[in-house]
Amino acid sequence: MERPTGVTILAVLCFVFAGLALLAALALMFMGGMLAQMIESSGMGPMLASAGAFVGVVALIGAALYFLVGFGLWKLKKWGRILAIVFVALGLVSAAMGLFSTLSPFQAGVFAWQLFVCLLDIWIIIYLLKPHVKQAFS
Repeated sequence: MERPTGVTILAVLCFVFAGLALLAALALMFMGGMLAQMIESSGMGPMLASAGAFVGVVALIGAALYFLVGFGLWKLKKWGRILAIVFVALGLVSAAMGLFSTLSPFQAGVFAWQLFVCLLDIWIIIYLLKPHVKQAFS
């Protein structure tokens, strides 16, 4: 069966996000080291270098996960669809918590963005659960 257009779009977006996360990881590691050298005299250098390395490794793991989901969607692997649903559901929970955190004090712009992310995540989950999309992964 041919890959549905929506699945292709989601896979490409996963690859784009994987690339962005990889760039962020490299930048974090590099900047942590640079900041450590710049303020070496204050004694905070090793801590900044460690923090940059840690956050960089977390971003690398995120990049690998995005790539894995993108690959699974692109190749129409059943596990790729399941991973995508799980990660989007986790993103939905995170966006919903962010939505509620904007209520006190009310922040209209952030609220609108979080609402958009929630609705997009819901749409993606519904799309991945549609019968013709499920069938493409079997």
